[in-house]
Parts: sequence; C-alpha cells; structure tokens
Amino acid sequence: MADVILVLNAGSSSIKFSAFDVAGGALDLAAHGQVEGLFSSPRFVAFNAKGEKTGEHAWAEGTKLEHADAILHLVAFLRGRAAGHSLVGMGHRVVHGGARFTKPVLTNDEVLDELETLTPLAPLHQPHNLKPIRIIAERNPGLPQVACFDTAFHATQAPLAQAFALPESITKQGVKRYGFHGLSYEYIASALPGIAPDAAKGRTVVAHLGNGASLCAMHAGKSVASTMGFTAVDGLMMGTRSGNIDPGVILYMLDELGMNARDIEDVLYRKSGLLGVSGISGDMRALLASSDERARFAIDLYVYRIGRELGSMGAALQGLDAIVFTAGIGEHSKEIRQRVCEQAAWWGIELDAQANDRGDPRISTASSKVSAWVIPTNEELMIARHTLALIEGASA
Repeated sequence: MADVILVLNAGSSSIKFSAFDVAGGALDLAAHGQVEGLFSSPRFVAFNAKGEKTGEHAWAEGTKLEHADAILHLVAFLRGRAAGHSLVGMGHRVVHGGARFTKPVLTNDEVLDELETLTPLAPLHQPHNLKPIRIIAERNPGLPQVACFDTAFHATQAPLAQAFALPESITKQGVKRYGFHGLSYEYIASALPGIAPDAAKGRTVVAHLGNGASLCAMHAGKSVASTMGFTAVDGLMMGTRSGNIDPGVILYMLDELGMNARDIEDVLYRKSGLLGVSGISGDMRALLASSDERARFAIDLYVYRIGRELGSMGAALQGLDAIVFTAGIGEHSKEIRQRVCEQAAWWGIELDAQANDRGDPRISTASSKVSAWVIPTNEELMIARHTLALIEGASA
C-alpha cells in the first residue's frame, strides 16, 4: 500500500490542496486542486499530476460553505480515489510562527493555542491557516499534522536586520521584522544549487512576485534581509496591499479622515496596491492588457518600487551576484521581468530578450555581471518534505 502526504493551504475563501505519493523517501505529486469561493459561489476542482481534470463540483450560487464542509468534501473526494493508498500525514502552510516557531513542528493543542495568539500579527491569514488543523484533529486525532511557517526561513537574519528603532518596552513584546514567503524562498534556495550553482553560493535576491510580493536577500542560501517585516503588508506594492508606507499616513487616516483601525486595515490590505492605484484591478494580467493610463501608472509604480527595494537588498548583501524571479508574476510576466532588469541595469544586469521571451531558466546574457533567472516556486513540495521528515523522525 502506497503512503500519501496531503498538503493544505487554507485562506479566507479558499482551500488549496496537493497530494504526494511517498516512495522510498521521494515525493511525487499525485493530485492537486482547490475549493474556492467558499462564501459566495463555492466550486471544487481537482487535477492529476499531468494537469488533467479529475473532478469538479459547484454549489448553488450564494451558498456559504464553511471550511469544515469544504474539507469534508475534499477528503471524501480523495478517499474515493485512494484505493491502495494510505494517508500518513498532513502538512499545512501557516503564515506566522512568531519568535518561538523557527522550524516546522508537529501540531497539538498546546502548539495551536500558542499559534492562535499570533493572530494579531497576521489577521487575514493565521485564523484560516489554523482552522483546518483543528477540524482534522477532531475527526482524526491520530493523524500526524505538521505546521510549516512562512516566517521560519528568515530566522537566520541578524538581530540588526530584524530590529525596529522602537522602545524596548515595545520590541520585547515580539515587535520585530519577521519576513514572509519563507516557504517559497526555502524552495528556491534548495533548487538553486542544481540550476545556478554560483548564485546558490553567492549574493542573490529572490523576487517573489505574486498577488503578495516581496524580495529576499540571500547569501549562500540563507536569508539576510527581506522587504516584508512585522506583517505581510510591508515592503513592495502588491495586488491589493499597499506595501511600505509612512507611519504618519496611518496617523493622518486616524486623526484627519476619522478612520478606525479596522477601516485602515481594510484599506492597507484589500483596497491598495495595484487595485488602489489603478482603480481597475489588482490582477497584473488585467493591467498589462489595459490601455488605461491609470493601469500604466500602477505598473510603473510597481516596477519602480521593486527597483528601490532591490537596491536596499543589494546594500544588505554588500553586492549582488544574481536575481531570481518566482511566483505568478515573476514566473509568467516577461514584461515585468524585462522592466525590472532594465531598471536594474546599473547593477550590471544584461537581459537576454529572447531567453526572457521564452521564459528560459537563465534570462541574462552570458557576459552579464549579475545573472538573472526564472525558477518556478513550489511551496507545497517544501511543506511535503518537512512533513515527511517530521513523521519519519517521530517514528524512528
């Protein structure tokens, strides 16, 4: 009987899943999919490893599907196709691990209780990340579940890189720069030696450009600095998140605009970024296809902010040997990659336009002082690796 590890990435309105077959320590993708639109128009879709659709289901328009019901549907679907397979563990993406959890951990009630105290640090993610773990533990208490943290990869940063210039009475409460997208960066760090050995050993900035976006400065595969800090709203301009903002603007919103904390949270997380600046969409694909001047300005600002922060990451590394593009925009938008590389030409990046158009792994010329790469990320595989390692360690 084949062993299977199931990976869940639960958000506020969707649950993504990937199932991996375990064979001799190797992990092979067997199925993936998601339940999306939980509280409006729920829809389930699943694919096999070849990308062929293997199942789908749509609930009535206006149906409000709870996370528990979505998980039950997902588990029932997988069980119906699990002949000859045994689920041996589940891995979960959890955005925030705080100061204590700097590596993946087997979950229990104590761990979950502590992780829930971190909800104020990631209010839009943490509750939804933890909910499926609780649900599954109630129904299958003997099944090992592993929490993998987006903050953990950045625990190697020096105290100076993590510090805010605030009174100790505040910082000792855990107010510091944590960094996020760590599972993505960890995967890239693991893949670099086989793709770009010099970049793996040197000073590399990885650009995780998706709906959420950040940069990570890595030296020899370890995180040195990141554009995201205390929360996942910091740093780069994103799909609907503002990125870096003068704290005085927050005070202005409170004092002059009469907004409360929840109003401001809504603006910074859901109504800013590409969506807020363009007034059209938070989806880069829609903006690139638009002829509206507001769309072009939003894209210009997006690229400009990346260029500014790339300089910051290079300063933290005291030089730059390579840049890696990953995640949805980084992997698929040749225009954004081209514009970022052209803006960073002063670093010594020479773009190979044809390689960039093809989406080759290396998109810089052979003579480029700083090499540029496109490497697809795989957070789900990273979670599955951690889950397998902890399960095997617990049973050893």
